[in-house]
Amino acid sequence: MDYSTNDSKSTSKKKVVAVVGGGLVGNLNACYFAKRGFQVEVFESREDIRQAKIVKGRSINLVLSHRGRQALKHVGMEDTIISKGIPMHSRMIHALNGTQSPIPYGKKGQYILSIDRANLNKELLSAAETYPNINLNFAHKLLNWSTETGAMTFHLFVEEIQADLIVGCDGAFSAIRKQFLRQSRFNYSQTYIPHGYLEITMPPINGEFAMKPDYLHIWPRNTFMMIALPNLDKTFNCTLFMPFEEFEKVTTGDKVIEFFQKYFPDAIPLIGAEALKRDFFRLPAQAMVSVKCSSYHFGDKCVLMGDAAHAMVPFYGQGMNAGFEDCLVLNEIMDQLNEDFSAVLPEYTRVRVPDGQAIADLAMYNYVEMREHVNSKWFLFRKYVDNFLHIIMPRTIIPLYTMVTFTRTRYHKVVKHWHWQDKVINQGLLFCAAVSVAGGSYLLVRYPPSMPNIPIEQLWSRLQALKSPF
Repeated sequence: MDYSTNDSKSTSKKKVVAVVGGGLVGNLNACYFAKRGFQVEVFESREDIRQAKIVKGRSINLVLSHRGRQALKHVGMEDTIISKGIPMHSRMIHALNGTQSPIPYGKKGQYILSIDRANLNKELLSAAETYPNINLNFAHKLLNWSTETGAMTFHLFVEEIQADLIVGCDGAFSAIRKQFLRQSRFNYSQTYIPHGYLEITMPPINGEFAMKPDYLHIWPRNTFMMIALPNLDKTFNCTLFMPFEEFEKVTTGDKVIEFFQKYFPDAIPLIGAEALKRDFFRLPAQAMVSVKCSSYHFGDKCVLMGDAAHAMVPFYGQGMNAGFEDCLVLNEIMDQLNEDFSAVLPEYTRVRVPDGQAIADLAMYNYVEMREHVNSKWFLFRKYVDNFLHIIMPRTIIPLYTMVTFTRTRYHKVVKHWHWQDKVINQGLLFCAAVSVAGGSYLLVRYPPSMPNIPIEQLWSRLQALKSPF
């Protein structure tokens, strides 16, 4: 096939890129390849969600931050998506007694955006359709592909489809990745955490948000938690994260109310008792999986991106952002290596594998922080210390969340810097404490306080009075 294009880098015959998976990362990837002048074929197993009456799949709200925004910016979509998101400048911590305490995410002016997953995917599909060299193929479920020729076979379709490059963006349970598992020296691990999630809708009250909308609301309860993110329709999407064994104990509507009265009493009047009972049993609690693998490519024929390469639990809000950044990183490498897939794909694996594994680990860590550490006075103190030191030494001390969310510092370098500065700050605090104790001891010895001249009988009487319970 001959594909003509206006791209300055094009030749008379451009390679065909098959993007398997028409989700968020797949559609953004299609735009990237089309912008470079490739002929792009997108294959999605589901029907077109823009025409579907019921959209199947996960509905957890997404959090868009700097990495994702930079990736969208490259194809001119940043402003469109931002206009359909709600800025959240801080966490709002809901204590058991009902008090609320904000914890800012970063410096003044820094925020993350609450984005509706389905609407974002529809926007990306519509953007992909604007490229004349992109074809969207729905209801195409991949059955197999050849590592030798790149030929793909799809359910209910007789003919094989050829591609010069296959881009696997088909999620945590990737059909593309199955062929990788048959190859030697391919490392793969899959971990389900013991917690599931369940979604509950908090409706508007008198046409307005039931809570302040410019926060990510968190109810941390040590072994589990609930969060709430705002939507454009003035609802909040509440998600309860909890061990499956705890979900199994809540078997009736009355037990739901009893559970919420014990752990989330302030949420009941905002959600409504009847709505709470209905939403709790609408669907069973869903599982969460973390996937790591290496390498991310096979020869010059195939590359894995997004959840197919590094699925992660949702607690750092980086799953989508990391997937979008994959598109940007691959594009940057193609700029450097002149679109030579035999050189581009190994370099992509070399660069991206340590970052994909690092952010998967950080996502696991952040669940403990969100459900437990935010209740700790030491955690809050360290937050203030970190932020203060960041103000006076902005290039040396950078809070972990800031590095992950508001910069494009490579994830594995973020982890290294975080461990280094954590050690330095803790040693500094220990040194300050030791100096304070030593200084106080010296002053007590050098200038001992004068003891009041109290007769022994009077002192004994006072001690006896202290023993009395009344």
